[in-house]
Amino acid sequence: TAPQFASRLLLVGEGNFSFSVHLYKERGCDTHIIATCYGSEESISEQAFTKSNVQFLRDKGAEVYFSVNCTKLKEYFLPAMRNFDRIYFNFPHCGKKAGIKKNRELLAKFFCSCADVLAEKGDVRVALCKGQGGTPADQPVREWHNSWQVVEMAAEAGFILSGIEPFDIRDVGGYKCTGYRNQDKSFCIEGAVNHIFTRSAPFLYSQPLICKVKLGGEFVSCQIPQMLLDKINRNFLGINSEHPVRTINEKLIDGLSRSFAVQKVNSSFPLVFKDPSSPTSDAFWVIPVAKSHPEIKSAASKNDPGTDQDLSWTLGQYYLRPSLLVFLHSIVKQRDFSPQSLLALSGLAFKKCKISVQVPPVFHEALFICALKEGGEDAQLLMEILVGTLNSLLPSSDVKLTFLNQEPESSEQKTFLSSPELFLLNPKHAVTVSCQGFDSGPKEFRVGTISIVRWRPPSVHQNMACISLNLDLLAMCACGISDWRMLWTPDERFGSQFSGGRLGLFQSFSLHPPSYVHDISFWLPEAEMFCEVQFHAIARHVSLDTVASVRLLDRFQRLGTAPATSLCYRLTYQSCDKALGRPQAAAMQKELREELQRCLRVMVR
Repeated sequence: TAPQFASRLLLVGEGNFSFSVHLYKERGCDTHIIATCYGSEESISEQAFTKSNVQFLRDKGAEVYFSVNCTKLKEYFLPAMRNFDRIYFNFPHCGKKAGIKKNRELLAKFFCSCADVLAEKGDVRVALCKGQGGTPADQPVREWHNSWQVVEMAAEAGFILSGIEPFDIRDVGGYKCTGYRNQDKSFCIEGAVNHIFTRSAPFLYSQPLICKVKLGGEFVSCQIPQMLLDKINRNFLGINSEHPVRTINEKLIDGLSRSFAVQKVNSSFPLVFKDPSSPTSDAFWVIPVAKSHPEIKSAASKNDPGTDQDLSWTLGQYYLRPSLLVFLHSIVKQRDFSPQSLLALSGLAFKKCKISVQVPPVFHEALFICALKEGGEDAQLLMEILVGTLNSLLPSSDVKLTFLNQEPESSEQKTFLSSPELFLLNPKHAVTVSCQGFDSGPKEFRVGTISIVRWRPPSVHQNMACISLNLDLLAMCACGISDWRMLWTPDERFGSQFSGGRLGLFQSFSLHPPSYVHDISFWLPEAEMFCEVQFHAIARHVSLDTVASVRLLDRFQRLGTAPATSLCYRLTYQSCDKALGRPQAAAMQKELREELQRCLRVMVR
C-alpha cells in the first residue's frame, strides 16, 4: 500500500534529530531527508547530541529547519517542493498538562496539513505511546474518552489506517526519545505503536443517469436510482476484467464444462424490466423520463419540492431486474437443448433489502440452465457436480444443498415465471456456503438456488434445471471479504490483489475504520403503511453506502384520543474503504432526517 522506497522524507516534531540520523544511515544517500523541529535552534542547542546530529545531517546533504509548525506545513514549502513520499511524526504531544482533547486537535490539524504536502501515493507515519492510538493494536484498548482516536482524527483529512507496526527502540539504532519540546523527561515508549496512514479514495457524488432500453417494441428512457449510479457501468464481468466476481464466474464455467457442454449466452438483456402486475416492495422502481423534459434533476433534489418527491421510491410499471430469471422464457424459447448441455449467462441483478454488510442490494448473478429428463436422476447428477465444483473453488469452505419446502408462490416467482408455459416444481434447493475465514467466526451464506421448472406441454417429457448463483457472495467466501461494499471500491489497492485472475485472501488496506452511532426517532404517518425496507433504502442513499447497520431500538404506542406509533432506530456509520470523519457522518444523519420526512412523510422527533 505504501511506496516500496520513499525518496523524499519529511520529519516533523524532531527533538534531538537522532531519528533523522538513524533514517539516513538506514536508507543511504539516495534518500533526501528534510528534518524539522518545532522549537528554535537556540532553545534546543543545549540538548545532548543535538548539535552533532544536526551537523551530521547537514554534512550529508539533508535539510534541517527549526521553528516549523507541523499543522501549517504548506507555509514552509513551495508547491514544487511539497510532494513528500513519507512524513514522520514521532510521539506528538501538546504539552505537560494537555488533555485528550488538545492532543486530538493536534493530530487532526497535523493530518490536514499533511494532505497539502504529501505525494498522491505517499504515507504518513505516526508513532504513539502504548494505548494512545485507541485501536485494537493497543492491548488493552483504552476506552474512547481516554485515547487519542488517531484513526478518526486522520479520517477528517481523508486518510485511512493502512498498516500498524510495533515501534521497537531496539530497531532504531542511536535513537533517543526526548520529552515535550526537548524536556529532560522522555516519553515511555515501551509497547509503542507506529501507525501508517495513506490517502483514501474520495466519496463520489454521481450525476443522474438515464438508461435507454427497448421494451415491448419501443424505447423507454428511465432514470436509475441515485444509490446505484456508481455500480451500473463498472463492467466487472467484462472480458478484460480481473475482478474476483469474473474470476469466480469463469472458474465455475470451467468446472461445469468438464461434465457438460457449456454454451455462453452473449445476448444482452435490459437492466429495466416491465411488468403491469406489482412486484414486492423490494423492487428498485425506475420512472420513465418524459420526452418533453430531457433535463434530469437529481432524485434527491431539494430545489423543486413540487416534483414527484424522490423518484427512487415511487411505484410504477418499470423496475430494475431482480434476477436474470425474468428472461427465462425468452431464453428457453430461442434455444434447442441437447442432452448434457448447459446454458450459462451472467449479469447484474438488483433487490432492495435491509442494510447488512453481508447482503448486497446489487450483485452479479450467474444463471445456468439445463434440460433434464423426467425422473430425477439427471437432476441429482447436476447437483452433485455443482457442489463438487463449488467446493473446489472454495477450499476453506463447506458447500451444501438444503432442501426448501415448496413455499406459497410469491410475487417474485410470479415475475420470474410469468409465462403460462413454465411453472415451478419441487424440488427447490438452497445453495449454502459455510465460511471459516471471518473475524467473528463461521458464517453461512445462501449463495443461490436450484429450481426445477416444467416445460409445457407435458408431452415434451422434459424439465429445466435453473441454477442461480450470487457471484458476489461466492467471491466474498473465496477471498475472505466480510463486507460486500469492498467489492465495489474504486481503490486500486483492491484490484491489485487479484491481478491475473488470482483468487486469494484479501488483505484490507483500511484497518480499524472508525464508526459513528446516531439514533433517530419519528412518528409514523396516520393511516399509511410504513415500509422498513424503504427506510433502509433511503439510509443507503443519503449515506453513500456508509451505514453499516440499522437496528430497531424501541417501538412506542401512544394511546388515547390521538393514537400514534413512534419508532426509534440506531444507525452505525462506517466505511470499509474510504475515510469517513465524524462531521461527515453527522451531516449524513441530518440529511437522513430531512429525506425521511420528505419521502416517507414521517414526523421526526
